[in-house]
Amino acid sequence: MMNGALKIALGASLMAVLAGCGNDDRGIGPLGVLAQTAAQTVAQRRAAGDEPPAPPKSPGEAAAEALRVNSGPLIQVGFESLGRTQVMALTGQNGALRTYMTPAEEALILRGGMLVGTRGLGNDLSVAEPATDALIRAGAPGTAPRIMRYYAGDGLERPLQFNCTVGAGPRAGVTVETCQGHGTSFQNSYMVQDGQIAVSRQWVGPALGYVTIQTLRP
Repeated sequence: MMNGALKIALGASLMAVLAGCGNDDRGIGPLGVLAQTAAQTVAQRRAAGDEPPAPPKSPGEAAAEALRVNSGPLIQVGFESLGRTQVMALTGQNGALRTYMTPAEEALILRGGMLVGTRGLGNDLSVAEPATDALIRAGAPGTAPRIMRYYAGDGLERPLQFNCTVGAGPRAGVTVETCQGHGTSFQNSYMVQDGQIAVSRQWVGPALGYVTIQTLRP
């Protein structure tokens, strides 16, 4: 079985391609564990006094620490437009829908690795309805619509429909979904394992742009 370090390194490599033990934490909850880890890091830096602060953790180091302190499902998300990478913990599940959240209550909603909504990020995606889902999971070519719903300034939900084509990507094992409509175009990339999207680069919307998503622990 693949060890954690190798899995993280491989996952980071795959994300790059697509983009071009501790304390007893029972009763704390997944967000509490992540928040506690962040607080401990700040406290350690303050306790160091005049010593220079430690350099920020690399995405690989952050993923390894999250896996060590949190036993539940985790994903690592890179927000390209925001220039940061964040570990998110599973906080809720409704059927096939899973909600992953940061301690700051920024959330992604996934269905088998497919992004179907965001919360707390601003300019959020209310819900995505990709009819391309089955093609992507099967790695099969074809065309289908994708509807992306966003809340407008008047508080009403506005659906945007895109025409999408699914096909093989430039590298083995990568499936791409190319969509056009409303004067814009975007291309999502997916790596599927056993019907689940393990690593991906997906477009959230015109304001938030792309996110890369890697499953750290299913």
